[in-house]
Amino acid sequence: MTLEVGFPCYNAVHRMGANAGDTVVLVNPEEVIQIMGSVPEGQVTTITEVCRAIAEKHDVAACCTLTTGIFIMTVANACAEAKGELEHLPYWRTLKADGFLNEKFPDGQEGHREKLEAEGFSVIRRGKRYQVEELDERLFRP
Repeated sequence: MTLEVGFPCYNAVHRMGANAGDTVVLVNPEEVIQIMGSVPEGQVTTITEVCRAIAEKHDVAACCTLTTGIFIMTVANACAEAKGELEHLPYWRTLKADGFLNEKFPDGQEGHREKLEAEGFSVIRRGKRYQVEELDERLFRP
């Protein structure tokens, strides 16, 4: 698909370097699951890194952050309810842009914070939101 001004995630993919007229991929949920499952203990990734990896895989300028974010949230909630393969997927290691915790994950930001802190991450409060400290040092780039 071609990126156009007014596209629902135009601003987000534009900040990642895509411009109007560039090709953008709409993500497949299985690709999101694979990346979320590949984040090693002691590291985290962000929606931005997930999108960059998928765009690179498809050799396009960007990946739609809107659909990626929806799938990340859906995967996290499915993991909390799942039995079997998804049950052990470390969804909590996938953050929003700039290292912010996801309020739409199971048990909200508090539950997300508790899982990260249990793995040794330092999480700080920024107003009503939480953010992982020292993100650059712990960032996994798939």
